[in-house]
Amino acid sequence: MSEFILYPAIDMRNGKCVRLVQGDYAKETVYGDSPLEMASLFAKEGAKWIHLVDLDGAREGKKVNDSHVISIAKELNIYVQVGGGIRTEKDVYEYLSQGVERVILGSSAVSNPNFVKKMLNTYGHHIAIGLDARDGFVSTEGWLETSAVRAEELGRELANEGAEVFIFTDIATDGMLSGPNIGSTVELAKTTGKQVIASGGVSSLTDLEALAGRRMDGVSGAIVGKALYTNQFTVSEALERVGCK
Repeated sequence: MSEFILYPAIDMRNGKCVRLVQGDYAKETVYGDSPLEMASLFAKEGAKWIHLVDLDGAREGKKVNDSHVISIAKELNIYVQVGGGIRTEKDVYEYLSQGVERVILGSSAVSNPNFVKKMLNTYGHHIAIGLDARDGFVSTEGWLETSAVRAEELGRELANEGAEVFIFTDIATDGMLSGPNIGSTVELAKTTGKQVIASGGVSSLTDLEALAGRRMDGVSGAIVGKALYTNQFTVSEALERVGCK
């Protein structure tokens, strides 16, 4: 059975580590002044991957917090995946050439599908597709816009173009500590036949166990943010519970 991977999340805004509630920029809590220090803490607890989001970038449509991303990729012995504000091949290349392992393309999957298909063709497994859904429809531009595209349909189309990894967020659960939307996550994995990383709503070790229990269905990992910052559990506890350590 493939390994279930835990992705501690660091959302960056104005160079700080923050969390939003359901993507609402007006509902922000600052949890740290240094993304590098936070990533270092997660790495010391045993995390193999870190999930970084440039919130300013997602909103502005260009990279903003990239210097923090690159310092984490270069200074820590940890795999980095990053999303937010990545709109051009230059953006993708700059991250991948400076130690980032995986670049997440989200809004552009809807607004510029030809670009995304080209990136999949050029960079293969170093590209992940971020599908953030509100009521089943893909949201874009830092969740400020909701498209008319269903997540499963877009997932199926991009899987046919070579996408191997999807990150699925149910916006209704994000930052709410209300439990992940396991049904929709599994549905996307089954529809695409690819790996899906669950994001949003993980509030307990039981939630993580439930997701890890769907490995055979294609759920390959979970992104965890607020639960770590509010001390529901630690990275090391999570890794022990889902057998990643």
